[in-house]
Amino acid sequence: MNLLSFLFFASGCAALIYETVWFHLVQLVVGASSISVAVLLCSFMGGMALGSALLPRLVPASIHPLRVVAALEAGIAALGIIVPLALPYVQQAYVAMVGYGYAGVLLRATACAVVLTPPTMLMGATLPAIARWFDRRNEAASSVGFLYTANIAGGAVGTVLAGFYLLRVYDTVVAGAVAVAINIAVAIAAWWLAVNRDEADKPSTFALGASVDKKGLSPQVVDSPSLDTPRLAPIYVVAAMSGFTALGAEVVWTRQLSLLFGASVYTFSLILAVFLAGLGAGSLAGSSLARRSKNPAATLGRAQLLLAFAIAFGAWMIVYGLPLWQPTKSFLPWVRSSPPLTFAFDAVRCAIALMPATLLWGASFPLMLAAARGADFRRQVSRITAINTAGALIGTLALTLIGIPMLGSQRSQQALVLLAALAGLAILSRAPRPRPAANVAVFAAAVAIAILAVPPVPGRMIAYGRSVDSWSSIKRFLYLAEGATASVAVTEGIGGMRQFHIAGKVEASDMDVDMRLERMLGHIPALVHPHPRSVLIVGVGAGVTAGALAIHPEVERIVICEIEPVVPTSARQFFGVENHHVFDDPRVQLVFDDARHFLQTTDERFDIITSDPIHPWVRGAATLYSLEYLQLARAHLNPGGVVTQWIPLYETDVPSAKSEIATFAQVFPDTTLWNPDLLEEGYDLVALGRVEAAPISEAAIALRINASAAVRESLSEVTLKTAAAVLSTYAGRGRDLAPWLADAQINRERHLRLQYLAGLAANTDQRFEIFQQILQYRRYPADLFEASAELESQIRLWSAP
Repeated sequence: MNLLSFLFFASGCAALIYETVWFHLVQLVVGASSISVAVLLCSFMGGMALGSALLPRLVPASIHPLRVVAALEAGIAALGIIVPLALPYVQQAYVAMVGYGYAGVLLRATACAVVLTPPTMLMGATLPAIARWFDRRNEAASSVGFLYTANIAGGAVGTVLAGFYLLRVYDTVVAGAVAVAINIAVAIAAWWLAVNRDEADKPSTFALGASVDKKGLSPQVVDSPSLDTPRLAPIYVVAAMSGFTALGAEVVWTRQLSLLFGASVYTFSLILAVFLAGLGAGSLAGSSLARRSKNPAATLGRAQLLLAFAIAFGAWMIVYGLPLWQPTKSFLPWVRSSPPLTFAFDAVRCAIALMPATLLWGASFPLMLAAARGADFRRQVSRITAINTAGALIGTLALTLIGIPMLGSQRSQQALVLLAALAGLAILSRAPRPRPAANVAVFAAAVAIAILAVPPVPGRMIAYGRSVDSWSSIKRFLYLAEGATASVAVTEGIGGMRQFHIAGKVEASDMDVDMRLERMLGHIPALVHPHPRSVLIVGVGAGVTAGALAIHPEVERIVICEIEPVVPTSARQFFGVENHHVFDDPRVQLVFDDARHFLQTTDERFDIITSDPIHPWVRGAATLYSLEYLQLARAHLNPGGVVTQWIPLYETDVPSAKSEIATFAQVFPDTTLWNPDLLEEGYDLVALGRVEAAPISEAAIALRINASAAVRESLSEVTLKTAAAVLSTYAGRGRDLAPWLADAQINRERHLRLQYLAGLAANTDQRFEIFQQILQYRRYPADLFEASAELESQIRLWSAP
């Protein structure tokens, strides 16, 4: 049993490595919009449910269970090799046929199903397969529960191994190879065990309803009491509801905890690992209970009833408890002194909130198996596993696409509390003795209190997230909304400034420092390009960058790619003046998709491609800083086209900044950097890349500014009144920075180095150091600028000797 548990531990570890790697790779094909993520999850979890349900129908019971497990693990290993090799061909076919609307969703689902369903079906079949090993009905549920525990524990380790080490240090190829090696080792070990078992354990003894007599000479039929459908139905209902509430709560809690901890790739790995660890510990306890309990159905019912209160507790702790322990400059500042301390502290806080509920969800699975004891135990394992997984899938989709965006986190969690309570009642209703009416009334009152105890997500958490010390700066909320992919807030500060917040970060404001940056992201490429007619904007934020481009009279078409529909709605309402009412402009087309997927699936070319500020340490955002994405953007530029990208110097470190600039400069050798900071202390930069190198003329820019009153006024509002003022923001050139960038790590899609570098540096502030290092290489670009003597003298004065 110990060796078997270790094999299932290793199998779970490999499965979560695959999940982490494959989700990233498949999103590169179908995109990262909420629809794409939904169909991706359907394929992954749906495949596991299918595997659980189909195994008894497809695999004869006479085959030794360990041989079945060995074959399944070998099949997973083979597909682990095939999937990455097949993805480029799947991508080619997908891009050739892609569309939008229902046809587009169907095509994305097909692409995900082709890639993910075969291996996940094999993963889902492993636990039902090994259930055939156990034919003693009084211990079968407990034994399978222990293996489930080992499998979940392995998944937690695999999550940490992939998220904190393999993908950080190596890449998707190495991470996938490690998972393949684990599967091969498990397959060999399982086959060896099958071959070397005692004669009493030959495959014939594993046939349905067979048991070995004491001498181990012949199989005997076990006279187990049958469990008819009406008695099984409540167990199936609990299995579905338990899966639904578990994954539904995980969706909501991951959203909220990522606000408090910061939405880095490490945070998501940490939350999932804690969640799985809780499930594993709960399953261990539940397996022991299943062995000892005389009435496992009643124990299962009580666990589900307790879940109602545990879910309410988790919701309350995340909103009211954990923020009190948020490290700030004055409270536990040492926690943020190193990433390991930060992760350990966040893991403890996460466990405090999530552990009560996850323990109960984990305990429920072996108790379900014990409550469903009957003549056909292996089929019950298969059915319950499939139903539980299907419920988890529905819970994930329902909370992602309907619950959070339509009901909000509070009502969604209240619904989960109610469902958990109903699940408990469903199983307890089969108890032989009815409960007294007084007990039912007390229970109903307690559940009502639990529902009322679930708090709404506070606006301050949506606005500032982990920056708890900034919460008090909010005077009032002008707008609050929870979308399918992000939560949005618009606030008025004590000083009167308006700020635009997305997922716990300030993305824009009407303050000079922010307005200057966002208008530069629009105006600089529009002024450098001789005749900009078509524009693509990646991410809209408050719409200030889009608005800056829209007022240039030459521009005829603007496409804005935004992944969250709530964002432009709020920007239109509260930043209309600052964004020049760009969302009411007939030239503007809003596309609700991630920009990489849009570029991958369109033939349209643009004169300008620019982006709103997107933090590279946020999980997934580093894809928009990758070499392949920038090459894709370059391929969609017209002759003479221009690209700009935001380079943050705050909440980052030197290696991260080097990675961003070096990757950009590798695609655009003519890279120049522009500094929006009036104080020249360094806060962020605008990187400008051009398809064709050409002189930048002060006189030509002056003519363009003077030709449009709207452009002139927009620039004057951010103290860029003249062409000389615009060009004086020049901060450096890619070719001049070559010695500094010599050790930079290039950010590639299959090795998103920046995502892991920036995630480690999210609590770091090296902006002054980074900017000063860049300035050491600033030279006057005599071959680039056609400038007046006065401007040339000024820039030379600021440049390094």
